[in-house]
Amino acid sequence: MQMELTGDAATWTKTQVGIWLKSVGFESFTQLLCGEHEIDGKALLALTENDLRSPPLELKKLGHIKKLNLCLQDLHSRQANHCGNGPIRTNGYLVPPPRTRRRLRNVRQQQYTDDSCMSDSSDASDRADGRLRQDRVFNPEYKKMLISFLYSIVAAFATSFTMVLVHDRVPDKTRHPPLPDIFLDNIPLIPYAFKFSEYCGVSLMAIWICILMLHKHRFILLRRMYSIISSVFLLRCVTMFVTSLSVPGDHLQCQSARYVTAEARLRRAFEIFSGGGMTLTGLKTCGDYMFSGHTIVLTLLNHLITEYTPSRWHYLHIITWMFNLFGIFFILAAHEHYSIDVVIAFYITSRVFLYYHMLANTRSYKHSKRIKIWFPMFCYFECNVPGKVPNEYEWPFKFQTLRAFFERKPILRTPAGIDTRAKNK
Repeated sequence: MQMELTGDAATWTKTQVGIWLKSVGFESFTQLLCGEHEIDGKALLALTENDLRSPPLELKKLGHIKKLNLCLQDLHSRQANHCGNGPIRTNGYLVPPPRTRRRLRNVRQQQYTDDSCMSDSSDASDRADGRLRQDRVFNPEYKKMLISFLYSIVAAFATSFTMVLVHDRVPDKTRHPPLPDIFLDNIPLIPYAFKFSEYCGVSLMAIWICILMLHKHRFILLRRMYSIISSVFLLRCVTMFVTSLSVPGDHLQCQSARYVTAEARLRRAFEIFSGGGMTLTGLKTCGDYMFSGHTIVLTLLNHLITEYTPSRWHYLHIITWMFNLFGIFFILAAHEHYSIDVVIAFYITSRVFLYYHMLANTRSYKHSKRIKIWFPMFCYFECNVPGKVPNEYEWPFKFQTLRAFFERKPILRTPAGIDTRAKNK
C-alpha cells in the first residue's frame, strides 16, 4: 500500500486518494470524496478546512474536520520534503510548502516591525493590529529638537525680513486697485474680524500647549511642529518676494515704505519677529498677501491637535476644526487677504502635514533615495523614530522629582569655607 502512494501527490488518481484516506483512518469518507465528488491528487492538495465544513462536503463532526485537516497539512509537509522543499503545483498554481510559507510570513512580520507601523490613527485599530509593541523606543533626542527650534527661528526671521522687503514694493492703490474677488466683493467688511481670527489662533495655541505638556513624547511633537511650520513659512517667503499683489481692500492704509539702510530694515524685521506678526501686539504689516500666514498657523495647530489626541475625543476635534474654519472666515471678513490666499495656505499646510506624517509613520523614506536627496532634514529628524508616535500621556513633573527637589538638605558653610550638609536630628 505504501509503495502505491510513492511519487508526487498531485499525480494521484482517485484510487490512490482512497488508499491514502484508508491509511490515515478515514476509509469511511472514500465513497464521499472519491466516488461522489471525484477527488484526485490535485483536488486533495487543494482541499481546505473551509471546504470540509461547507457544502457540498459539509462534514458533520468537528473532530473529523479537524483531524482530516491535520492529515492534509501533514501531506503537504511530506510532499514538500519529497520534492526537495519545492512548491506544490495545485490546479495550475504554485503553492509554497509550509516551511517556506512560515519563513516568508516571519520575514514580512519582521519587516512590518522594523520598517513600518500602524497606518490607521484610531486607537481601536492600534489595539487590533498589535497593541503598540513594547520593544519600540521613542527617544526624545533633545539635540534634534534644539536644531529644529533653531531652524524655526531662522525661518521666522527670514519671513520677517521678507515682509520688510515686500512692504517696499506695495503697489499704489490709485494705479493698482484691489483685484476682483468673489468672496470679498459679496461679503461686507467687518473691521474687528481680524482680531477674532487671532483669538481663534491663541485658543488653539493654548490647547496645543496643554497637550504638549501632558504628552509623553512631547519633544518629538515639538520637533515636528518646528520642522513643518518652518518649511511652510520659508515657502511663503519665496511666494511673497516674487509676486507683489495689490491691497485686497480700500480700507487698508498701505503705502510703500522705504527702508533705505540695512540697519532700518533689520530693526523693522526684529519688530515683526518679536510681535509674531499679530495685530494683537500692535503690529501692522503690508504686502504679505501671498499667502496667508494666519491660515498656516490655524491649520497647523488644528492638525497637530487632532493627530496627537485619541480619536475618541470627538468634541475636542470638532472645537479645533471650528476654530480653524471660523478663523479663516474672520480673515476674509476683515478683507485682510484675498480668498486665494487662504485657500492656498490651507491646502499647502494640510498637505505638507499629511505627507510628513505619512512618510514618518510608514518609514517608506528609508527605501527611497529620492526622498533622502530632496528632504535630508526630514530624514535626519525621523531616522530614529520607530513608527507612529502613540498618544500616551504623563505628568510633566513626577511626584518623586518634586519631592526630591523640595527635600534637598540645606548647605552649611563652616568658617574654614568647607561646605557641609545639615543632618536631621
